[in-house]
Amino acid sequence: HGILQFLNIYNKVKERQKDVLKWGDEVEYMLMEMDDQHEKVRLVLNGKEVLEILQEKGEKIDPNHPTLWRPEYGSYMIGGTPGQPYGGTMSEFNTVEDNMGKRRREASSVLEPNQTLLTVTSFPRLGCPGFTLPEHKPTPVEKGVSKSLFFPDEAINRHPRFSTLTRNIRHRRGEKVVINVPIFKDKNTPSPFVETFAEDDGEAARGALPDHIYMDAMGFGMGNCCLQVTFQACSVREARYLYDQLAVFCPIVMALSAASPFYRGFVSDIDCRWGVISASVDDRTREERGLEPLKNNKFRINKSRYDSIDSYLSCCGEKYNDIELTIDEEINTQLLDAGIDKLLAQHIAHLFIRDPLSLFQEKIHQDDENESDHFENLQSTNWQTMRFKPPPPNSDIGWRVEFRPMEVQLTDFENSAYVVFIVLLTRVILSYKLDFLIPLSKVDENMKVAQKRNAVQEGMFYFREDVFKGCNPV
Repeated sequence: HGILQFLNIYNKVKERQKDVLKWGDEVEYMLMEMDDQHEKVRLVLNGKEVLEILQEKGEKIDPNHPTLWRPEYGSYMIGGTPGQPYGGTMSEFNTVEDNMGKRRREASSVLEPNQTLLTVTSFPRLGCPGFTLPEHKPTPVEKGVSKSLFFPDEAINRHPRFSTLTRNIRHRRGEKVVINVPIFKDKNTPSPFVETFAEDDGEAARGALPDHIYMDAMGFGMGNCCLQVTFQACSVREARYLYDQLAVFCPIVMALSAASPFYRGFVSDIDCRWGVISASVDDRTREERGLEPLKNNKFRINKSRYDSIDSYLSCCGEKYNDIELTIDEEINTQLLDAGIDKLLAQHIAHLFIRDPLSLFQEKIHQDDENESDHFENLQSTNWQTMRFKPPPPNSDIGWRVEFRPMEVQLTDFENSAYVVFIVLLTRVILSYKLDFLIPLSKVDENMKVAQKRNAVQEGMFYFREDVFKGCNPV
């Protein structure tokens, strides 16, 4: 059904041209309480209540309200976007920081006096005893959602989507997720650094590596905040061109925006959250990860469902697609037979090697002509560095591309600078028809370098020398 929904959308809007530049950012926030008396900072688990108040005061009264608020994975998180997309004029770039400030003030105004809203990529004490308010103890039991030794289920957003995703990733994988982040070593760090876990049934001892910070729940990844920017292209061809060009910049911008050195109360030897989130939602079984021969599963899958892209989409990118792409051959054939070109067909057939992680009963039977929930269900749980977004059914929204690797910064000035830089970069690429493409395997190597400590100053990245002699796809 997801494939039929994609084909229906594609065939209706594949010829659409002349969509103008519209774009928007999304900033994720954490709600914290500053306890000056005890010198403690804790995450406040009232995101649902704060969100409801913000929506009641804003978009539900005024459809043109300047801010929109959405739930996020953590019950201490909310996500904010501008109420209407920005356009492409220079004057609008100057309003971005102001709108981010509006969001921050609006949300802060509904908090208690000692509470605050912070844009922090990873909360340093996430998963430490007593990191939430109210305090909850983790319940590492089978009937729990995440079965974590550190991350209580109460810290997960109460909407059933989030607990369902968490439980289903664990069940599909056949064990808890395993996240190991190298510990930062100074003269006081024991060597080897090895922890013992009080309530461990043996799973943590098997999963934890020496000299690493061990984490065991989706919340350690999806409970982090990021900064994303989505923009509309004028046509499907332009969207594919920008998707490819920006994919090359993902590791570079990730290193530039690196903001997350702390995990579970320890200083780590990495600066970025990417690998942590990737491991936190890795639902691949032992067979799919190549640890056991394929028996019950169809595919050997090289990456988590949260990772860097696996194929370029534009005709210029085809010759740089040098990493093995696992695809569902039946779906690929179905798409090719329906007239979809090879590059787009293999992209969709690759997304569809994954199982859906949640399905709500009322959404099972759909009108494939006019709805896209089945397609979006898989599309939205393939979390990659870039996302290629077809228009929603029956809307005047165009083909969009989402840039997803940035870490969120502490100030609105910094966050607005990053998103405006990315949008301006797309304008430069289109105006000068630049070509930054390099083999995709090199982009993956860059992704690994980008997460290392101080990559922004010490990392060496592959980059194309001559950006003016590329191919011209648009």
